[in-house]
Amino acid sequence: MLTFEQIKELIDQVASHRLSGIEVERAGFRLKIDGRSLSEQSNSGSVHLSVPAVSTDGQPAAPDTAPAPAAPPPAAKAEPEAAEEAPPADQHVLHSPIVGTFYRSPNPESPAYVEVGARVKKGQVLCIVEAMKLMNEIESDVDGVVTKIYVENAQPVEYGESLFAIKEG
Repeated sequence: MLTFEQIKELIDQVASHRLSGIEVERAGFRLKIDGRSLSEQSNSGSVHLSVPAVSTDGQPAAPDTAPAPAAPPPAAKAEPEAAEEAPPADQHVLHSPIVGTFYRSPNPESPAYVEVGARVKKGQVLCIVEAMKLMNEIESDVDGVVTKIYVENAQPVEYGESLFAIKEG
C-alpha cells in the first residue's frame, strides 16, 4: 500500500508533467490519478482508490457495511467554494490534506478536540479525517484561537477543503 506522502507525490508529478493520468496497483491496492481533469478543475485532479474490504482474520469482509457516501461532482462543488467568504487577513485557514470523513472527536462518546474560541498550539490535534478506514489526525500548523469550524461532524471532505479558521497569535 502507498503512504499518503507517496500518493501526494504521484499527484504532484502528474500535475507538474501534465500527464493524462497514471494507474498503480500494488497488493490489491489500486490508485488511479486522472490528470486530464487537472486543468478543468483548477489543479485538483480526480483520484480513484480501490481497496478490497478484508476482515481482521484475512477473509473478505461481510457486506453488512454501508457504502461510503458519494462525493458531489466537481462542477457542483465549485459554486459553494466560490461563494465561501474569505477569512480576515489576520486569520489562517487550515485545509484538509486528504479526502475522507471529518470527525471532531476521537470517538462518538468523547468531547470535540476543539470548539470555536479555543486556544490551540502548533501540533495540537484539531480533528480526524478518516480515509480508507485509517484515522488521520489533523494538527494545527499555527498557534492561535479557533474562530470558525467550516465542516459539520461526520461529513465528507475533499482535498484542500477549508476545515478551520485560526486567528494567529
